[in-house]
Amino acid sequence: MLAREPIIPGTDRPFKTSIVFSLEEGPGVLFKALAVFALRQINLTKIESRPLRKQPLRASDDNNNGPKYFDYLFYVDFEASMADQSAQNALRHLKEFATFLRVLGSYPVDTSMA
Repeated sequence: MLAREPIIPGTDRPFKTSIVFSLEEGPGVLFKALAVFALRQINLTKIESRPLRKQPLRASDDNNNGPKYFDYLFYVDFEASMADQSAQNALRHLKEFATFLRVLGSYPVDTSMA
């Protein structure tokens, strides 16, 4: 379902939420980002990374002689509704150090295939 304004889903059945975020380059930053979910017992069902379209490649020093890095967008699906306090807390925590964060949607999980 698409809507101009966010609709907070219920907690009456299993939900999945999709987000996209980016991080600064550095040791352990992705680990730190994923830990916000592990600390709250939230299961991740998908993790993808894609280089940013605008200026994806950057050098580590001003002379362009050092190693070059890609800036990435990380797409993550996790098993929780945005109505769950634990999901809200995880995203609030992630927002503290993510350079970009957007919730793409929260939707019921199809349990008919189970």
